[in-house]
Amino acid sequence: MSAEPALLLALDLTGTFAFALNGALTAVRAARLDIVGVVTLGMITALGGGILRDILLDALPPATFTDWRYLAVAAGGGLLAFLLSRQLNRLTWPITVLDAAGLGLFAVTGASKALGLGFGVWQAVIVGAITGVGGGTIRDVLIRQVPTVLRSELYAIPALVAAGITAAATRAGVYGTAVAVTAAAICVAIRLLGVYFGLNAPRPPGTRGS
Repeated sequence: MSAEPALLLALDLTGTFAFALNGALTAVRAARLDIVGVVTLGMITALGGGILRDILLDALPPATFTDWRYLAVAAGGGLLAFLLSRQLNRLTWPITVLDAAGLGLFAVTGASKALGLGFGVWQAVIVGAITGVGGGTIRDVLIRQVPTVLRSELYAIPALVAAGITAAATRAGVYGTAVAVTAAAICVAIRLLGVYFGLNAPRPPGTRGS
């Protein structure tokens, strides 16, 4: 396996685990679900964005269904969250960091995969953002919440920034591990600053935040 596909796989699996853990914990907090419900919601959160990405890129069947490691990592993250839910529920900030990490990693891998398949820069940025927010959006819909991407402290914007950095670096011929990690880290930083300071994207004049 060459360096870039190996990097993409490592980032993808790390993001998958982070989102599975966060999605399963969201299920524990927001809905009274049994082990099947918790693990399933964790897997949907972890895999939904990647499936949407591959469908949009016509990279079929999606990687989730051709590589057992995605399903294993997602199921493992969901099961871990179920078994340690009481302990992990006390770790609100670390779980938020994990979610931000998943967001950044998926935005980077989504944009990089789109560019690798010959898509343009702007298309790659959009696909990267969708990869980052897709799983969480499906999760929120399933538990009857307004999706985080539509209401929370800077969620889509950090994903767009990370995807944009990835696309620009790839077009400039300097994309690699350092750039990928830096782009994901910038996404994490913007997301966490938004959460910490309660920052939001601009809203229509005359409206108030919830």
